[in-house]
Amino acid sequence: MHCATTATEPTISAPAAPASSVLLATLLAGLLGWALPAAPAQAGNCGADPAPSVDWSDCRKRNLILAGSNLAGANLSGADFTSTDLRNSGLDGVDLQKANLLRSMMDNSKAAGANFEKAIGFRTSFANTDLTSARFAKSEMQRADFRGATLTNVDFEKSELGRADFSDADINGTNFRFANLARADLRSARFETPIDFTGAFFYLTRIEGVDLSAAVGLAQWQVDMACGDHETKLPGGLQGSTGWPCVEE
Repeated sequence: MHCATTATEPTISAPAAPASSVLLATLLAGLLGWALPAAPAQAGNCGADPAPSVDWSDCRKRNLILAGSNLAGANLSGADFTSTDLRNSGLDGVDLQKANLLRSMMDNSKAAGANFEKAIGFRTSFANTDLTSARFAKSEMQRADFRGATLTNVDFEKSELGRADFSDADINGTNFRFANLARADLRSARFETPIDFTGAFFYLTRIEGVDLSAAVGLAQWQVDMACGDHETKLPGGLQGSTGWPCVEE
């Protein structure tokens, strides 16, 4: 008598991936991870009404009439205020770091302690604005209007201030170290305490009639590039340029 035998089907296992394939997949995943773009920075509450401490960071606020607004302490960093009217506004302590202020107007505002570091302000008007202790380091403020502004203890270090107008401004204690003051107008600017001009670029800077005797860091090469006259007063050891007075442009 023969016993029936049950045939057992062989178990078929998937072939193991070669170690080299696993390593290649891991490397590709890593490379793809590096190639992924960073998530875009989130803007602030762009739809919020103007108010103290509002967060408008990285918001688009162009061509608006915001005159008379109270934005004290607001986060406006990276925001775009191109051609926006902010005259007569409360801007004390605002953060405007890297903001775009192209042709904006801030006349007659209160902006003490505001942060304008690395901001762009071509032809921006700060006329008669209180900017006491504001920070403009590395900002681009070409042709900005600072006439009559209070600039006491303002930091303009390494700023671009070509053709900026400081007429009748109070610049006591202002820091212009390594700033570009080419063709800037300092005539009738007011100061009695020392101002630091170390390394500042003075190409055709208007200093006619200005008393710079209390300035520090001013060198003869800077004076020789500037536009002064017989009424310009210089620190001890410096003398007026033989090219003075400059021809009016």
